[in-house]
Amino acid sequence: MRNSLSAYLQQQTSAAPLAVFRIGFGLMMFFSILRFAFKGWIEQLYIAPQFYFPYYGFEWIKPLGAYTYLLFALCGLSAFLVAIGYKYRLAILVFFLSFSYIELMDKTNYLNHYYFISVLSFLMLFLPANAYFSVDAYQRKYHYPKIPRWTMDSIKLLLGMVYFYAGLAKINSDWLLKAMPLKIWLPSKYDLPLIGESLMHKEWFHYAMSWSGMLYDLAIPFLLLYRKTRWLAFILVLVFHIFTRVLFPIGMFPYIMIVSTLIFFDAQLHEKILNGFRRFTRVFKNKTKALSYPLHTSVKQKISYGILVVFFAWQLLFPWRYLLYPGELFWTEEGYRFSWRVMLMEKAGYAQFKIVNPQTQESFYVDNTQFLTPRQEKQMSFQPDFILDYAHFLGDYYKAKGMPAVEVYVDCFVALNGRLSKRYIDPKLNLYSIKDTFKHKDWILPLNDEIKGL
Repeated sequence: MRNSLSAYLQQQTSAAPLAVFRIGFGLMMFFSILRFAFKGWIEQLYIAPQFYFPYYGFEWIKPLGAYTYLLFALCGLSAFLVAIGYKYRLAILVFFLSFSYIELMDKTNYLNHYYFISVLSFLMLFLPANAYFSVDAYQRKYHYPKIPRWTMDSIKLLLGMVYFYAGLAKINSDWLLKAMPLKIWLPSKYDLPLIGESLMHKEWFHYAMSWSGMLYDLAIPFLLLYRKTRWLAFILVLVFHIFTRVLFPIGMFPYIMIVSTLIFFDAQLHEKILNGFRRFTRVFKNKTKALSYPLHTSVKQKISYGILVVFFAWQLLFPWRYLLYPGELFWTEEGYRFSWRVMLMEKAGYAQFKIVNPQTQESFYVDNTQFLTPRQEKQMSFQPDFILDYAHFLGDYYKAKGMPAVEVYVDCFVALNGRLSKRYIDPKLNLYSIKDTFKHKDWILPLNDEIKGL
């Protein structure tokens, strides 16, 4: 076993696919940051709000006000430097830290693909993505045409895990037996050319999309790995992600996944892509000396191996943490985030907060729009940790205003995947007295229904 692992770590492969991946990743992130700026989302999401919902354990991550523009500029610049391979190690570190800081400022903006980008950029810290076709290689006058095989296999493994876990998450009774939530979402797309009126309201199409989505996610990593089915798999990737991009406003994610999929292809394709870049980039036309990549196992490499083993073990196990909690996952959302559960539920809520002075029993209701943006209020109304965060914010706010004692109550109703709206939290419970922890939130009222599956 040990000899086999040692032999695997010594295996080499062409550096071209990793170079193409680095360029594609860096450019996609660079244009994503530009898109964020041009659409005014920096101001709207990270500067305008009065209150930000922190992640538990990351409350020390604070909004930066006007300096947020500088943070985005730093993130965009580092992404561009990653793409061209200049000061790569520093650039990918700065990108990982700045992007993750942006992501952690307000969990209102949580998306699975933001988490994926943070995870992927962390992995890239340990990969020699600047070994070939990079400004770094040009400046040092040599490059490595061959790199360890595991460096590219690690990216394939991460991509495969994302797809496969997304497929496992779709094996549930709401998705497969009720076609939920696609049965709610798709009819609203009736105005799409050609297919809108003919397909979007058909029940059989809702089920077909649900089942094919599950099968696609489970099968695509294996179809990409197998040479004979690779081009078919790539066509499926194109169709799936372009179609989902047309149906749903999910930003750059489909393009990121399409570009990332290229790493499964042989080096010949990537050399053709790099030759295309060589026609337009003067720097990379200058020849550099080819060297053999050093394969001796240094202390630094051993530490890197150890970190990556822990990293992948975490990625394999962390999505299963929901099994530690009782109750319906989609209802309580304990263990829902960071587990590749992509677009599995339609959830809507209503939450009205009441502030009570326990000494005088005087009370009043809060106008949420006074403190929250429409997007924040929507997300807060059906997610328990948001509700608790907001209750504590309100308690602290009115204490600072001079109330000697404060209690915070909420009248909250939530609807899940087409079910009738029902009360979510006991309205007689003082939320200000409850502290958030990793323990089960036993103050969430039960759904009294079961969604069978993984």
